[in-house]
Amino acid sequence: MEEIRNRNINKIYTVASIAMMSALTAVGAWITIPYTVPFTMQTFAVFLTAVVIGGKKGTLSVLVYILCGAVGLPVFSAFRSGLGTLFGPTGGYITGFIFITLLFWLFEKHLTKPLYEYMAGISGLIICYLFGTVQFVAVSASAGNKMSFIGTLSVCVIPYIIPDLAKLTLAITLGRRLKKIINNKIN
Repeated sequence: MEEIRNRNINKIYTVASIAMMSALTAVGAWITIPYTVPFTMQTFAVFLTAVVIGGKKGTLSVLVYILCGAVGLPVFSAFRSGLGTLFGPTGGYITGFIFITLLFWLFEKHLTKPLYEYMAGISGLIICYLFGTVQFVAVSASAGNKMSFIGTLSVCVIPYIIPDLAKLTLAITLGRRLKKIINNKIN
């Protein structure tokens, strides 16, 4: 009987954590930090999700977040939503978040050390940048605004590298502490 109760509690925790981290990602998308090139805290929320609930649940959380935006909930930056946003110039960066959490999932067996979390985060970020940049170039070209891949990198990626690495570091530091607190409360 106790085993069934524990399984039910784990299922409830899993669903709640996926939903909570999806909501956190939406809130992160709405927070804009003024800088030379303004940026949101959306990437921070994705990194934090992967660190706190893991790559598998984190991937599900990002998929829920993207699905919510796809069906019209204003969860993307500047309260945008819809398929037009996902298939627009910057939509590839949103769907690229899936790669970040997938790489955390792939590295999870080795994630006892922060180095592996950094490797997963940086690798995922590179793939996210690549995926988003390819989509940006393709959508811009189809709209008649030809922009080179290098030109797109200089506008859509390079200004965000340092802030994204800072967000990764903050997410790993905070996420490890949160994970420890959560695990102590559950066990």
